[in-house]
Amino acid sequence: MIDAERRAAAKQFAADWKGKGYEKGQSQPFWLMLLQKVYGVAEPEKFITFEEQVHLDHTSFVDGHIHATHVLVEQKSIDKDLSAPIKQSDGSFLTPFQQAKRYSAELPYSERPRWIVTCNFKEFYIYDMEQPNSAPEVVKLEDLEKENYRLNFLVDTGDENIKKEMEVSLKAGELVGVIYDALHKQYVNPDSPDTLKSLNALCVRLVFCLYAEDAGIFGSRAMFHDYLQAHRTEDRQALINLFRVLDQTLEQRDPYLDADLAAFPYVNGGLFADESIEIPRLGGEIFDLILDQASADFDWSAISPTIFGAVFESTLNPETRRSGGMHYTSIENIHKLIDPLFLDALRVELSEIKEIPVEKTRMGKLRSFQARLADLKFLDPACGSGNFLTETYLSLRRLENEVIGLLNRDQIAMNMNNPIKVSISQFYGIEINDFAVTVAKTALWIAESQMMKETEDVVHMSLNFLPLKTNACIVEGNALRLDWESVVPKHQLNYIMGNPPFVGARIMDEAQKKDVLNIFGKDWKNVGNLDYVCCWYKVATKMMAGTSIRSALVSTNSVSQGETVANLWKPLFESGVHIDFAHRTFRWDSEAKIKAHVHCVIIGFSTVTNRKSKELYNLNHLQIVENINGYLVDADNVFIEKKNSPLCNVPELITGCQRLDDDNFMFTDEEKEAFIIKEPLSEKFFYKWYGAEEFINNKSRWCLYLGQVSPADLNKMPYVKEIVSRVKEYRLKSNRAQTRKYADYPTKFYLEVIPASNYIAVPVVSSERRRYIPMGFLDTKVLCSNQLNMIPNAEMYHLGVLSSNVHMAWVRAVCGRLKSDYRYSKDIVYNNFPWPTPDGAQRVKIEQTAQGILTARALYPDASLADLYDEIAMPPELRKAHQENDKAVMDAYGFTRGTPERTNEATCVAALMKMYQRLTLKE
Repeated sequence: MIDAERRAAAKQFAADWKGKGYEKGQSQPFWLMLLQKVYGVAEPEKFITFEEQVHLDHTSFVDGHIHATHVLVEQKSIDKDLSAPIKQSDGSFLTPFQQAKRYSAELPYSERPRWIVTCNFKEFYIYDMEQPNSAPEVVKLEDLEKENYRLNFLVDTGDENIKKEMEVSLKAGELVGVIYDALHKQYVNPDSPDTLKSLNALCVRLVFCLYAEDAGIFGSRAMFHDYLQAHRTEDRQALINLFRVLDQTLEQRDPYLDADLAAFPYVNGGLFADESIEIPRLGGEIFDLILDQASADFDWSAISPTIFGAVFESTLNPETRRSGGMHYTSIENIHKLIDPLFLDALRVELSEIKEIPVEKTRMGKLRSFQARLADLKFLDPACGSGNFLTETYLSLRRLENEVIGLLNRDQIAMNMNNPIKVSISQFYGIEINDFAVTVAKTALWIAESQMMKETEDVVHMSLNFLPLKTNACIVEGNALRLDWESVVPKHQLNYIMGNPPFVGARIMDEAQKKDVLNIFGKDWKNVGNLDYVCCWYKVATKMMAGTSIRSALVSTNSVSQGETVANLWKPLFESGVHIDFAHRTFRWDSEAKIKAHVHCVIIGFSTVTNRKSKELYNLNHLQIVENINGYLVDADNVFIEKKNSPLCNVPELITGCQRLDDDNFMFTDEEKEAFIIKEPLSEKFFYKWYGAEEFINNKSRWCLYLGQVSPADLNKMPYVKEIVSRVKEYRLKSNRAQTRKYADYPTKFYLEVIPASNYIAVPVVSSERRRYIPMGFLDTKVLCSNQLNMIPNAEMYHLGVLSSNVHMAWVRAVCGRLKSDYRYSKDIVYNNFPWPTPDGAQRVKIEQTAQGILTARALYPDASLADLYDEIAMPPELRKAHQENDKAVMDAYGFTRGTPERTNEATCVAALMKMYQRLTLKE
């Protein structure tokens, strides 16, 4: 079904169902028609199941379940508010989404949904369970004609061809690893730098030969295999002779060459040019490995050059080989960047050209479109094995092949030898690793070969792939020390894209720190707190100045969180940069086997004319917005900078104690009791001790806090004195002068924060899987580490506001992260938070609902806060208490029922940022 057909079907479906919607009688026809009429499912009754049983404390039924795409549907009647809680049979109040989550928890693990859709016949609320705390994406029935693509996930079972290519590419990577290991053993000095460089180059050549024979590039199939089989007695000399011939034109070759050698074509491209590479003796084992497993039993023509290039490079990278996994960036993730950067617009343009009814006009537009494709130039300034460049080349060539197929084939064959205009010479890269540069070039050559085969199928004529064109556009060098214009002049360039290195500010080596200083200069504010990836944003901005270049980079999500937003984006925005599109935090799975997850964002930015509408993706959900700020929120360009005191009239938040005692002052329950038995006078000096871990998980630890202990009392406690002595010794051995200085005060903590009153405890780090950060009151007999923030002199009202969904929306937008977990800071999160100004009745209500939260927790005395705030295990009483508290706090902000701020977190954050702007202007 083409786009126009689907739009027409969606328009008709919306018209047919306008004003209808009775849950019990019309749910199934609604979903069956949607899947069949709009999304082309031939047999929808086999695709979606209705009324599946789930067993809670009673038998319930799932309204709809699409197993193939992991979608669970909770359907309500047209008069139901999808954001409003509905009374359940157990007396609790749950929204349709919470009801569906409860059903999900009772399903077998393999059947739990990735997507939950709640629907009332006029709206679809879409929840992605990969980001359980995010606000739902909303699609209205009346908008289905133009927004039907947002429900594609209902039927998207994945591209089987991509899956097959991935499997074949990973298998190819495994074969390369086996060959690599076998060859490595044959070298005289196997671990010398020169040997490893030769070994890598040898593997690249072998892979190209294996691919070339399967893809028909060499001519007859199995040509490389048959040559090695016939010359295996010559051992290494067989490869030396072959590589020399592949680098010679017919005129340069020895006229007396053996026939099987002379049959190989001239390859060129520099791939076989270096005769100085060291080739060891192969022996029978390696010949068998290449001839049987790698050649006869495996089809290299089916690999994906996008995936295989990265797998190939990481297979031969000592660091990744030691970790036991092969790294690659998925094609899906690459398209998250290249589609909104340029590919979506090109597809739309081609689609519009195809619908032009006048043939002459249509043909002229198609030729102009093809010429424009061939004129585009792309730079990846951290290209690695070239996967972004390779996938972009493949995508442009697929568009070009569609154009070629639409043009008059006879005319093409008559007027030109080669109808292809898009070339790998349009793709530029910078990469610091010399071997990765070679792999990137090879991956592009393989991609070129594959797409040429597809063009041959379109035009029904043979095209010559060899000799290879020189591919010198991938340059070896440090992208932060190299002038990008020496690679491609800025006025010839259209797009900058890529996935620069993920190195945090605190873990950079000296060379990387020097790079950061060179790029930003010493005058850039807080330059020492910028991650390494920030350099690419700065250099790309310089490259874009005065041009129409657009850029997009994958980064760790730290660039859109915490103090980095003000440090990086404020100066960039002031220089004319704006964000065109963005993917908010998602998990970037970049490894095939280890699955080490990095939480990333994708940011598309430029300095050209600011678009009136921007594309903001929350995982795969698209929202069209007017502005995207540095926090990747639909709001004005606000910058939350460090602030020493609260913006509003509320108690100050302070950080807990820091001991520097090598844990000598710390005790478990058992250790404390045993110590008191032998040192009874010490009992009054023991305090309960909480860090974030202990507070959230209810772990019992004790601290020996000596405070203002007198010398006389200390001398009466010899065992305590022994502990103090160990603390003094530990501090004296420190490399830090400040720590050694505190060896003069061994009875004291390094930083003592002793509460004079009860206080609210706020964990510094808390899991992002929790909808609320667990907070609570502690008394003066509990001391906190620096992993637990304290708010002395706080009241129940303050706990209510801080425990609300409004405050959590602010936290999720502006806080820093530790991996993906919330990192709650005083200077950024708390001190800048815009508090409401409730009237007397509203304040009393918040106090009551906050107490309700504590009362609900108390019903489960054996449960830790971690248990209570687990999204699946949260007791219904506690969930209801939080819902009541959320409502009370929203009312205090003026977020009345039915407003976007009440139902949509992004809109709520935008409103808070406007409040923040007004409050800061008053200061």
